Amino acid sequence: MAGTRIEKTVVAYLDNDDSPDITNPIHSTEVAKAYGFNGPLVGGVTVWGWATDTILEALGEGWLEDGWAEYSFRQPTFPGDTLTVRATLTGLIPASPAESWKVEMINESGDVCVAGTVGLGKAPWLHELTKPRSMTPAGESDSKGPLTLENAEIGKDWSAMELELSPETAKDFIAQKQHTGNPLFVGAKAIAHPSWTAGWAEKLLRHNFAVPSSMHTRSRVQHHRRIPVGTTVIGGAHLLDAYERKAHHFASYDVLLVDQAGVALAQLRHWTIFKIATVEERAKIVN
Repeated sequence: MAGTRIEKTVVAYLDNDDSPDITNPIHSTEVAKAYGFNGPLVGGVTVWGWATDTILEALGEGWLEDGWAEYSFRQPTFPGDTLTVRATLTGLIPASPAESWKVEMINESGDVCVAGTVGLGKAPWLHELTKPRSMTPAGESDSKGPLTLENAEIGKDWSAMELELSPETAKDFIAQKQHTGNPLFVGAKAIAHPSWTAGWAEKLLRHNFAVPSSMHTRSRVQHHRRIPVGTTVIGGAHLLDAYERKAHHFASYDVLLVDQAGVALAQLRHWTIFKIATVEERAKIVN
């Protein structure tokens, strides 16, 4: 039985090649510094994934099949940062017998890089999530264009995609992005790591649009079932909004993941910057 506070530490690492030729080059030194950052940004869902063992200690394995999380990224995480992962029991959720935990990921300077809340059962905001109707997988277009504020079709579904969680995919994901020996996520009977599930939102963004660089800023995730290795997952997305803030261009959209039988596996609401403002564009806002 978990107490009321749990702490673990992790040293951040880059989970991709430090090259501007990767899918999202904001995670490379060259491109991140061109945007004014001190170094390559570690991917958001990777960072959040490092909190998994802490969350499981607080809530148990049931969180992976009937649990939820809501989290936001307040400061970038860079390779080499030492993060304290702190979970604190906050009490009962209104109108629910379930408990919630506050989860923070704090760097050595005392900055809260990630702040979130997790709980068991159905999230209090689950009813707000939209289920896309377009769930027939389509191949990635060779002629897809960029997402812009002008062409963003608010209230429309994007093209769905499918991907098998093969043993090789699961093994490579853990080896590259999570470095965990947790038996839940390794071996022949492994299940999908929650970071892999959350990563579908950015996959769907790039399945539909040519996005040079993006920055994940916030997420809501509702787990409905465990996803065993060998499952073919189909994901669809529904665009909620696209807007400008502090010169950045943001999008928010809902994601539904189902298996081949159409059984719901997870739902997400995702916020991302799909056009990162340059140093010069940000300076104009400040001045």
